[in-house]
Amino acid sequence: MGLTAGPVPARVDEHLKAGLLDLVDHAVEHGWSTRAAAGLLGLDEVRVGRWQARRAGGQLADRRPGGHALHGLLEAERAAILALFEAWGEIDRSHRKLAHRGSRLQLVHVSESTMRRVLADEGCVLPGQPAREPIPRTPWPDWLEWKPNRVWAYDFTHFTRARRAALAIIDVVSRRWLTTLVCAEESSVQVEVAFTAALATEDLLDAADAAATAALREALCSGDRDRVTQLTGEGQLPLLLAISDNGPQMRSVSTREFLAGVAIAQQFGRPHTPEDQAWIETLFGHVKGEWPHLEKIKDPGELDRELDRVRAEYNTVRLHAGVGYVTPDDEHTGRGEGIRQARRDGLAAAREARINYRRNTTKENR
Repeated sequence: MGLTAGPVPARVDEHLKAGLLDLVDHAVEHGWSTRAAAGLLGLDEVRVGRWQARRAGGQLADRRPGGHALHGLLEAERAAILALFEAWGEIDRSHRKLAHRGSRLQLVHVSESTMRRVLADEGCVLPGQPAREPIPRTPWPDWLEWKPNRVWAYDFTHFTRARRAALAIIDVVSRRWLTTLVCAEESSVQVEVAFTAALATEDLLDAADAAATAALREALCSGDRDRVTQLTGEGQLPLLLAISDNGPQMRSVSTREFLAGVAIAQQFGRPHTPEDQAWIETLFGHVKGEWPHLEKIKDPGELDRELDRVRAEYNTVRLHAGVGYVTPDDEHTGRGEGIRQARRDGLAAAREARINYRRNTTKENR
């Protein structure tokens, strides 16, 4: 810049300004005019004069750009924001709510972003929402055996185009999809119908009648887990455990009384925690994801028939990763472990065969 690099840029630092001014002063001392010296350096004469005046005042460095906006906050408003924070910060816990609180109280009228910026500039931190205390998951009851027809999960899902809900029951251990009920409403009546059908399908109705003693029915109906545990120690075991979320149909007195009448105990997941009944939640996810045409069906009767067809395919054809890549029917009927062992044996035999082949076969006789 200057001399050989062209005009001096619009902004330069104070050290370069001082150096250029020294060159101008040196040239003037040796008979040059200020205009000629400035022109040779690539400077405007007016700019040189302005720099010289600022040098005399010790302000050669550029001031910060900008200034104060005409609509900027007043000091009284900043003070009002801080007073609002002190009085309402613990209650509102949000800069957005504080901004609206200020207008509501006719104390200060500022935007939400201005409220946040002022609080940040002053080092004021809003407490935020308090952490919710975690709720421990309900453990499995001591009397429960981990085998098919001992733990069932059930829930509703919706098929909006058909304007119907579907209640499904799944065996948690074998992942067998036991029954489905397509219905126009979701109540305890549908739960009773679906469980009756599932018990009949699994040939458990007689076992339910035998297990449902008067004492066990009373304990299950009252939800007294300690009493149920005491009765199991006396040999009065529930037929199975039914797990679900906290929907009103599942929590209703009618549902509890019906399930107690067939010796079925209930266990509910934690609120807002679908992982507690993940088996039935993932069933709906897989069914709607792998058979997407189900959500396009508009006729309820067709939906019912198609769900029955899909359920048969799900249970007998589709390999389920959750039970070691056998079908739910294989696991439910006890064939699953034999199939998994046969695969392990097959893998070992195939590996041994490959090793023997390469050890005993040369390139010439391949």
